[in-house]
Amino acid sequence: MHADAFDRYHDIPSPVHRLDPRVKVALTVLFILSNALLPDGAWIAFALSWLFLLVANALARVGIAYTLKRSFVALPFALVAITVLFSIPGNPITSFRFLMWDLTITDAGFLRFVSILIRSWLSVQAAILLVAVTRFPDLIHALEHLRVPAILTTIIAFLYRYLFVLTDEVLRLLRAMESRSAAAPSTSASTGSPSRDFAERRLRAGQRAGGSVLWRARIAGHMAGQLFLRSYERSDRIYNAMAARGYAGHMRTLNPHEMKSSDYLVTAFAIAVIFILQILGRL
Repeated sequence: MHADAFDRYHDIPSPVHRLDPRVKVALTVLFILSNALLPDGAWIAFALSWLFLLVANALARVGIAYTLKRSFVALPFALVAITVLFSIPGNPITSFRFLMWDLTITDAGFLRFVSILIRSWLSVQAAILLVAVTRFPDLIHALEHLRVPAILTTIIAFLYRYLFVLTDEVLRLLRAMESRSAAAPSTSASTGSPSRDFAERRLRAGQRAGGSVLWRARIAGHMAGQLFLRSYERSDRIYNAMAARGYAGHMRTLNPHEMKSSDYLVTAFAIAVIFILQILGRL
């Protein structure tokens, strides 16, 4: 099982890691809601929110740029809000023609679009940091303690668990395909023996083993069907194994969840910071 395929938890002794999972989940949700409620163009509040994240990264000892580098992956998804550039009325900045439409970018639309990008970027960084400093079973337990519906926590837990199953089965299928799709070596006309430098010449030419594009498409279709069948059968075996080991509808963790005085202090401090950010954003 390739446990490091999706699990990004960093086992580092730090003040953030030692916080109760309920505190980390609640503060992350509050931080994301705070970013969503900030008005457009609240640059000081946005900058202080990012500074808050950088301080949290430093305290977690994962590196100041840990969430920064990984958050850019989600920025393209925020481009779905690009229509606000043209749909919000305001003073025109520039105009251009796209296909059959005359589009005008307004100052209010540009301000809204940039603000949406920043909100999304900060929220993704907070979620990445939460996953990096909280074990997944503890995260599920925190959601249960915060009264998230059991059906949702169960679906999340099984989805996360079976992602590893799918990854393992995909790697098995790819390994089997590579071992069975090596190109046949050429033969000498005089002796009929395989040419010794055939593989080297293929590598130098950048050619891949296997057949044509159509052959590869057919193999990929077979692999997708095999992946579904094998994953379904293996998931049934995994559930039976979990039930045999006492699974009763929720995940268990060896880490006790006990609120300490430091947890209450951090919660109060973070809530105060978020409240100040909301005030600064409206000045």
